[in-house]
Amino acid sequence: MTSLGPVLAGCAVLVTAQRRADDLALALGRRGASVAVASALGVESHIDEEVLMERTRALISTGADVVVVTTGIGFRSWLDTAEASGIGDELVAALESTRLVARGPKARGALQAAGLTPDWVAESETSAEIAEFLVTEGVDGLRIAVQHHGAGDDGLESRLRAAGADPYGLVVYRWGPPPDPEAVRESVRDTAAGCYDAVAFTSAPASAAWVSTARDEGVLEAIRGLEKDGALTLAAVGPVTADPLRSIGFDPLIPDRGRLGSLVRAMIMHLGDEHEEIATEAGALRLRARCATLDHEVLSISPNGLAVLRAMAKVPGAVVSREALLRVLPGCSSDPHTAEVAVARLRDALAGRPLVQTVVKRGYRLRLA
Repeated sequence: MTSLGPVLAGCAVLVTAQRRADDLALALGRRGASVAVASALGVESHIDEEVLMERTRALISTGADVVVVTTGIGFRSWLDTAEASGIGDELVAALESTRLVARGPKARGALQAAGLTPDWVAESETSAEIAEFLVTEGVDGLRIAVQHHGAGDDGLESRLRAAGADPYGLVVYRWGPPPDPEAVRESVRDTAAGCYDAVAFTSAPASAAWVSTARDEGVLEAIRGLEKDGALTLAAVGPVTADPLRSIGFDPLIPDRGRLGSLVRAMIMHLGDEHEEIATEAGALRLRARCATLDHEVLSISPNGLAVLRAMAKVPGAVVSREALLRVLPGCSSDPHTAEVAVARLRDALAGRPLVQTVVKRGYRLRLA
């Protein structure tokens, strides 16, 4: 069947990112989605991401003798930044063939979560212990990358340099509070109320922060129920970003490659042509969070009309009585004429397209193809 409109027509998507939020919103909007942005965390701008990615690409290209991971959150943020820049897979592959040293169990856990195994772990969680270990082994001439969370050298690089190594820092940007906390709170409430078809995540800390806000607002279980019922899709740019969601039982959509473009394509496929449709005489019917579409064309129908379609779509082709329609229409009316009026107005809005069939003395049903 030929699509008459963009494949994400009628989709309402929430983007939780701050970094590259505009790029993600633009890419989804081009396919017809309505996109809202509520950044779950802010990013302190004085961290030079351009330098971080330049050094990351150099590490991928030429390698390093040793990579020191100082903090779990810093390492995850580094991977997040690489994923969002389209080089997440390449970074992990490069690290697989590099000697990895972790400062404490949290750094080790972050490495293991990414499928990597540290060669040595400083149980004291101090950079001094790492320096002592490496200098004792001998570092003369070794190229050593030190992942920092925050700016500046805590003494590790200078100690390694003094011992003859060639160290360089990987300074990860810092997360801060969301630029608009009320917008984040409103976003989780709206998600729980069924206002979005999908929520997109591009960093693990933002995923965790958004989930925490949902829990604080008392709507986490409602969101969990929508996802379980297939009414809501949570989408993450990569497995690192997905971890906070998976850890509490969500099953997020994850693209095959940890790139922003891959996330957009996965969402287009999942919410577009792969989205559940009902083949009717009038076209492919899809029910979105806020509207309905026929062949990806948004129908100009009222909330009452959408409620009628949802009732009939629960079991496509089954007859829905006037009494059953009254139960889903607002107003708590017991007058069967109210249901008849709602159906009549829906038909008027459909402009003659054969979507709703009257079954005499029984009710209404969708006209299936």
